Amino acid sequence: MTGVISQFAFWVSLSSAGLIFLLASISVKNSKFQFWPPPGKKSWQHRTFMLLFRIYLYPLVVLTALQFEILEGMKAVIQYGIGGVLLLFGFGLAFRITLAMGWRNAFGEKRGLRTTGWFARSRNPIYVVTWIGLLGWALIANSLPVSILLAIWALLYLLAPLLEEPWLEKEYGEEYLEYKRQTPRFL
Repeated sequence: MTGVISQFAFWVSLSSAGLIFLLASISVKNSKFQFWPPPGKKSWQHRTFMLLFRIYLYPLVVLTALQFEILEGMKAVIQYGIGGVLLLFGFGLAFRITLAMGWRNAFGEKRGLRTTGWFARSRNPIYVVTWIGLLGWALIANSLPVSILLAIWALLYLLAPLLEEPWLEKEYGEEYLEYKRQTPRFL
């Protein structure tokens, strides 16, 4: 029964990620169709993204729990130790940077361009530190299906700036263009 639930969780999560990519692709091809960033918190785009991301994330968490096999010996200590540190550091810092930026700003509302602190080093520090957390999660989970889904999340965060940058240029104009010239996309 665990195998059936694992497969179901994997396919639900993968399908949801696929829908996110599909909607994002449509918005790249059709400038009149904006999916990400959403035009506002009450927009269908925001609600749809949040729903799809939850449908992606919750089965991933379930799959991680179902696929988890306890390692033994020194390999376990090293793998879990490194994985735990990376997971806590990456996701903890992503949460902290998001709070500093503002939740509403993080989800497409124009609340001021952030260019100081972590944003002085990278235009997308939340994505960068989340990748660290995803690597830690993969080390702890030690599961190919979980790692595939985490790699998809990492890819989503690699491609997201391509959707966000035109919006930022439109919203903040020359201020963003100057910031873009001075600050690398990721590192």
